[in-house]
Amino acid sequence: MSDPVTGPESPATGGRRGTRPKYRVIRDEIAGRIARGVYRSGQSLPAQRELCRDFGVTLMTLRQALQALSDEGLIVQQPGRGTYVTPPPASYRLSTLRSLTDELLSQGIDVTTEVLRVELRAAPQYVTAALRLDSDARVLRLHRLRLVDGTPLVHQVSWIAPPYARAVHDVDFSTTPLYEALAEVCGVSVAAATETIRPGVLSAALAPLLRRRPGTPIFLSDRLTLAVDQEPVVLDRAALLGDRLQIRADRVTSAMSLSWDLTS
Repeated sequence: MSDPVTGPESPATGGRRGTRPKYRVIRDEIAGRIARGVYRSGQSLPAQRELCRDFGVTLMTLRQALQALSDEGLIVQQPGRGTYVTPPPASYRLSTLRSLTDELLSQGIDVTTEVLRVELRAAPQYVTAALRLDSDARVLRLHRLRLVDGTPLVHQVSWIAPPYARAVHDVDFSTTPLYEALAEVCGVSVAAATETIRPGVLSAALAPLLRRRPGTPIFLSDRLTLAVDQEPVVLDRAALLGDRLQIRADRVTSAMSLSWDLTS
């Protein structure tokens, strides 16, 4: 009897003794359909039970194949919503003072901000050192989550130095960008920023917020923003999903531009 996935003695699988695991064959077939445009970028895949009937396999085998595709970044599985082909990349240029949110919005990508907490408080030592503050200074801690097409992408904590901290405390940061608030409320214009990005893994504390498993690859970004007088204004620390972002460098003879590629 012929196997719907591998066939009885298919040369492609080397016969029964050399047959590859069924889930790998399914993975290759779905990847091929994505490459050929049968399943287009951003499109949902058929329901899992429909795919099981298509390939003649159990739900467990199909899910192994989908997990392999997800691990490779070809699909995105959204619990309760379905499975989608990874959308096309978008770029975030690190060579400008624009934020990741501003860059993605300028490309027509749906980015929303969820404000988790805003509070005036004492800051950790690394924050007071970076912002050149006394240890007892009161700063504004702005805790936000950035979502792309409704899916969390970035967890961000911003520390705003006094005297600006109190001035922007009541701003609605779900709709007003921080730099815009500093300019309009405080008359502060940012002039420069230094940013350090390093690889890391998602902590157990942040995993529920970003809807990923602890240990998922992430990028950790520390960014210090300076005003025109070179005084520190904001220190940002962000966790960016490493399974959805990659850094790309465009080099020419006289310059280099760095950008993020949004892979899902």
